[in-house]
Amino acid sequence: MSTSQAYNEEKGGSSSLGEPEYGHDPASGGIFSSDYKRHDDLKEMLDSNKDSLKLEAMKRIVAMIARGKNASDLFPAVVKNVACKNIEVKKLVYVYLVRYAEEQQDLALLSISTFQRGLKDPNQLIRASALRVLSSIRVPIIVPIMMLAIKEAASDMSPYVRKTAAHAIPKLYSLDSDQKDQLIEVIEKLLADKTTLVAGSVVMAFEEVCPERIDLIHKNYRKLCNLLIDVEEWGQVVIINMLTRYARTQFLSPNQNESLLEENAEKAFYGSDEEDAKDDKTETASLVKRKPYVMDPDHRLLLRNTKPLLQSRNAAVVMAVAQLYFHLAPKAEVGVIAKALVRLLRSHSEVQYVVLQNVATMSIKRRGMFEPYLKSFYIRSTDPTQIKILKLEVLTNLANETNISTILREFQTYIRSMDKDFVAATIQAIGRCATNIGKVRDTCLNGLVQLLSNRDELVVAESVVVIKKLLQMQPSQHSEIIKHMAKLTDNIQVPMARASILWLIGEYCEHVPKIAPDVLRKMAKSFTNEEDIVKLQVINLAAKLYLTNSKQSKLLTQYVLNLAKYDQNYDIRDRARFIRQLIVPTEKSGALNKYAKKLFLAQKPAPILESSFKDRDHFQLGSLSHLLNAKAVGYQELPDWPDEAPDPSVRNVEVPEWTKCTSREKRKEKVEKPFYSDSEGESGPTESADSGEGSICRDVRAQASPTLSFPSSPSEEEEEGKKAKKKKPQHDRKGGSESSSEEGSVSESSSSESDSGSDAEDSQLETETKRRKMPPSSKPAPKAAKKGTKEISLLDLDDFTPPPPLPTSSSSLVSSSLVTDLEGLTLIDTSLASTVISPVFSSVKTYELLHRMTGEGLSVEYYFSRQPFAPDPHMVAVQIQFSNNTDSEVKNVRISEPKLLSGMRVQEFKEIESLAPGETTSVVMGIDFCDSTQAANFQLCTHTRQFYGAIQPPVGELMAPVFMSENEFKKEQGKLTGMSEITEKLTLPETCQSDHTIVQRVTSAANVSRVPCGADNEYRFAAKTVTSGSLVLITLEKKEGALAQLTVNSEKMVIGTMLVKDIIQALTQ
Repeated sequence: MSTSQAYNEEKGGSSSLGEPEYGHDPASGGIFSSDYKRHDDLKEMLDSNKDSLKLEAMKRIVAMIARGKNASDLFPAVVKNVACKNIEVKKLVYVYLVRYAEEQQDLALLSISTFQRGLKDPNQLIRASALRVLSSIRVPIIVPIMMLAIKEAASDMSPYVRKTAAHAIPKLYSLDSDQKDQLIEVIEKLLADKTTLVAGSVVMAFEEVCPERIDLIHKNYRKLCNLLIDVEEWGQVVIINMLTRYARTQFLSPNQNESLLEENAEKAFYGSDEEDAKDDKTETASLVKRKPYVMDPDHRLLLRNTKPLLQSRNAAVVMAVAQLYFHLAPKAEVGVIAKALVRLLRSHSEVQYVVLQNVATMSIKRRGMFEPYLKSFYIRSTDPTQIKILKLEVLTNLANETNISTILREFQTYIRSMDKDFVAATIQAIGRCATNIGKVRDTCLNGLVQLLSNRDELVVAESVVVIKKLLQMQPSQHSEIIKHMAKLTDNIQVPMARASILWLIGEYCEHVPKIAPDVLRKMAKSFTNEEDIVKLQVINLAAKLYLTNSKQSKLLTQYVLNLAKYDQNYDIRDRARFIRQLIVPTEKSGALNKYAKKLFLAQKPAPILESSFKDRDHFQLGSLSHLLNAKAVGYQELPDWPDEAPDPSVRNVEVPEWTKCTSREKRKEKVEKPFYSDSEGESGPTESADSGEGSICRDVRAQASPTLSFPSSPSEEEEEGKKAKKKKPQHDRKGGSESSSEEGSVSESSSSESDSGSDAEDSQLETETKRRKMPPSSKPAPKAAKKGTKEISLLDLDDFTPPPPLPTSSSSLVSSSLVTDLEGLTLIDTSLASTVISPVFSSVKTYELLHRMTGEGLSVEYYFSRQPFAPDPHMVAVQIQFSNNTDSEVKNVRISEPKLLSGMRVQEFKEIESLAPGETTSVVMGIDFCDSTQAANFQLCTHTRQFYGAIQPPVGELMAPVFMSENEFKKEQGKLTGMSEITEKLTLPETCQSDHTIVQRVTSAANVSRVPCGADNEYRFAAKTVTSGSLVLITLEKKEGALAQLTVNSEKMVIGTMLVKDIIQALTQ
């Protein structure tokens, strides 16, 4: 199917040639549809009683919004469905309401009671969505309701809802700033949250509502530093920027002893050759007075925990860390950011622009750190003009006596560019290099003079302007250049260049006494046609020549002044009157006439060509204000370093009594020595009591957890026990070394860790303990251990049940011994890649494809074999069984004309040439369902007849089991939260209380494998979708009595919802 055909079918238009296509779908933007009938079909669908129609309508409406179409006239029809019981519909209704609640406030207010009920919904997504809609209604009358909702959500069990509460705080504050005190209380509560999901959002709320309340951060400072690495990227940027300002108020400057030396370096760079001896003495005295600097451990903690983020894939995070290091780190450590920033220069041009703006600012004060990467700032022909100019700025800042020859050679090639703005910027850069580095001044000047013969007028004009500035430094040596430039007045038409030449001739007219009057004569001829800026300089030239050489220029001056007297521009008329009174003495002229020469021919200081980025670092780097070089709305100034360090004890956190273990020493003795040998006494200086004692509590809990065992005969146990004793020292040594390295890495991490981190540590220790205590299950296992280079732990295989024999031919792929199937599978390997394993079968359910009555004696059944389909792993294997119940032979059984939805594929089975009477045969067919439960339709053909057939998969057959350890399961589950998590409560019947029954029923409903779990009341299963490979994680937790909670985590929300229904049905039937 071609792309255009697929597109036409998707739009619902006619695909036949010659006919015009009309957009039946409102999302296709029906231009010709009349307004009064707009969206009628959607309104009917929303008013129907079927959830499927409502869901389809809401999907189309949300698609319209995503495309930027206006769907506000559907608001009354959508808002009716806010009380719909279908979760999928309700989610989409809330998405719509968030978009339009502010525009249709009156209608939204009518549904406010429904939103309040939504805040109590058992589903966390509905609670969060209800709060989001409520905070989007910008009506002051509901402020108390919003306030109450935010307070309740801040205490919610779900971190996703707490995150939404943090997002709602700035909205409420912008609506009613009088609520600030109450909102600060909520912010204080949420700042104490230990979940990474909430951290970024609450810091953003803090920045919006009360950035001045630094005292709220004190107790949470160390926690935020430690959580930083696990927070989402958006939150990392917000937290880093906030902590930068916090650190500037709480710690001493690490460069306080070097600040004076830096000032000297700047003076030298910008060409101030004279130094004051008194200043030197005062500086050395102040250096002696200063105390030796010792960095605060909390300051070091911030620098250490942000450094790994320089490797982030997100440019904003890297930029945030770079500005933090620039503003907070000791001078010797700032260099680490250079490599990360240079890496960002390979990104998109927008990112390059922002990064180069910041690099240009940094390179003025910290030239040394970018010098090794000089070539990274060379300009490519494909760079946009703005990027080129910024790279030029950086190259000029980095220029010094050692690399100036390389940089000037680069500049020579740039001058030949076709980009005129870039060429002009290059000439200015050459001028700056000549100003800053004395030894190349003559070389640069000669090069610029050569450019005066360039064919391009803009190049010549820019060169003239730069030469004028350079000549002011030593004009007496370069009278030849001034003469050369005087000749250019006939050719150059650019006003700025003409004005610069006239200024030079007038200023140094004594060096060119013969040429200057002639230039004035020529300019007087064309005076009326010149630009204003040139006219002003002609008047100045006339005045200076009148004062120095009145014989030759008296009449010319009077002529020019008379022309200027009647000029259209009032500035020129005013200047002419002023100069006439000043230089031509009359009875009315005052005392200033005597000082005319001093006024016009005074010594003028040479201009200093400075970088436009020189003073930009008073803005926080990476901010919009720095980019614009102007204070933007909402910008918070970067505080100055304090003279004396504030009290560091404000950041100390008291450890609650209940977290401490009382009989710690006794419990430690019970633990095997090699396992904990290296962990004692290794905690770092910044580690608080919370982390030290808490970790030991966790270790003890892990040690006390129940171990798993495999049923086996007593004789086998005895034999295997002897073998295990022989091998035990090796296990101990290996376990000891592993644990010591793990414990070492844990102890190196700083103070208080996140909840997720501690959970992972729990499970790791549990796994290690179980691994040591576990008796072997069967004989092949030790052989496998001998063969492999790494030991094989059968820890996680206790829940596997050998598959029952399938009703298929003898060539079944499932082996009888599971251990031999898994031989060579290393479970200790640290890689987190999930391994697909053989499926677990409980019972095989067959489906009828063709009844023998309909098929005239030919009956066809099929079932999902749950085996990988060898030709294509992205297809689901379907076992089809043909039975000939007639007296005659059936020939040429095959599939033809498959009618599939977009993206679906079918791998047909090989044609069955003949099927004898009473014979039964099986074939395997592969179908790629594209992770959907839509049926695959086709024709089933024999030599005489054709039958219509359709295979529709249950959602549980769209996946393949995946092997995972407990740690991997927790890690992946942590990534699939929020919209990717579906939770339902259920009551287990008496027949479904045992472990075996629960596992059997779940695996019958879905093709999943069991994941090991330390808790007795919890069951975990994992799989991945066959087509896209998206993980599907299932957790069943038994509560008090017969109650249970089922949670499914998957990116595929539709699959997750359907799977929840199927598993609940299987468990409760």
